[in-house]
This record gives sequence, C-alpha cells and structure tokens, in this order.
Amino acid sequence: MGARHPPPGVGIGGDVVNRVAVILFGAVGVLVLTSLTFVVVPYAMFDAIPPEAKLSPYTEAQSRGREVYASLGCVYCHTQQPRDPAYAPDGQRGWGRASTPGDYAYDTPHLLGTMRTGPDLFNIGARQQSEQWQLAHLYNPRAVVPGSIMPSYRFLFDVKASASAKDVVVNVPREFAPAGGVVVAKADAVALAQYLLGLDHTYASQMMEPARPAEEASRE
Repeated sequence: MGARHPPPGVGIGGDVVNRVAVILFGAVGVLVLTSLTFVVVPYAMFDAIPPEAKLSPYTEAQSRGREVYASLGCVYCHTQQPRDPAYAPDGQRGWGRASTPGDYAYDTPHLLGTMRTGPDLFNIGARQQSEQWQLAHLYNPRAVVPGSIMPSYRFLFDVKASASAKDVVVNVPREFAPAGGVVVAKADAVALAQYLLGLDHTYASQMMEPARPAEEASRE
C-alpha cells in the first residue's frame, strides 16, 4: 500500500497556519473594536452636539490664521481647554470657565493641546484685544511679555525702509525694533492675529449646569 498523506491543514505545518490565522483575525478584531470604541462612537456622539448659542463661525481670515497656528506647532505649547474648578484652578488663572463640547463645534481638527509651556489660549482674544499687541508678541514675545520663553516668529514679518498705505505696520518698542526700518506684518501674521483675537469664549454656556450651593451638593 502506498504511504498515506495527511489531509490539508493537518500536521505540524497546518497547525501553525491555523494558529497564525487565529492570531491574525484576533488582532484585526481587536483593532476594529478599539476603533469603534474610541473613534467612531465618540465621533457620532459629539457630532450631534450643537454649537454654543453665542459661538460664531470663524471668518475667512480667522480660518486662515487657524491653519497658520496649526502649521507653526502652537498646539505643542498652548492648550485651548480650561478645566473644571474641581480639577484645576484655571479660572483663577484668568483663563475663563471650563470649556464644553459646544465650544468646539466649528473646530476641525481640534487644537486642544496637551501641554502648557505657555498659557491656555481659549480666551486670549478677550484678555488681549489689541491686534498691535498680538502682532508685536508674534514678532518678539519679550517686547510685550518680559521673560517670555516663546520663540520669535520674525519670518512672518518684513522689515522695510518705509511702509506703504496698505502695509500693516507693527509698533514694536524701540529697544526691540530693527535699526533703520519699520516692521510690517505679512498676510499670515495678520491672519494669525485675527484668529487669536477671535478666541473669545467668555459668553455664558448653555450646556454647563448652574453651580449648586455646597450644602445642597453635600447632602447627596
């Protein structure tokens, strides 16, 4: 009688193939489940949340400035998410109330940030309402904030011997101004300043529950 051969999939080689298939399908299953849990479901939940009643969409200039903000990596040193007083004294720092999902209805992608090498910028437009301040701060942060460790973004500006009527001239303090010229903001600098000025979420939130007296909360 001739030698018998095991059917396909049986034996050492087949056992290895079966195990690899189980591991492969298991890994794909875990990936799909994780994506559904942490990406698809949260997106579906928050996509249905309406914007805060007094939140305005970005203007064209602010949208361009937001792109510049993202391209410069500002999100690596600044957050835009003041936290609840129960978790951090952000309100005492002058950064405003805790943010809500509706505050970010027009943000794609979100620029929440994870580090605070610099201050939170959720309400920088309310704290610093001057375009000149914003531009001077971008040109040289030390010109308006002594001791600042923020880098200068001078490539967003030109230095001209004289400015034309259409130029946006930046009033830099004398000790920081270039010799023999005036500082003129480029289009990206102006757009970035407009975006920062638009970061004003000082309106009352319709999504935030009103604070309850401490005695009432303690009875729960």
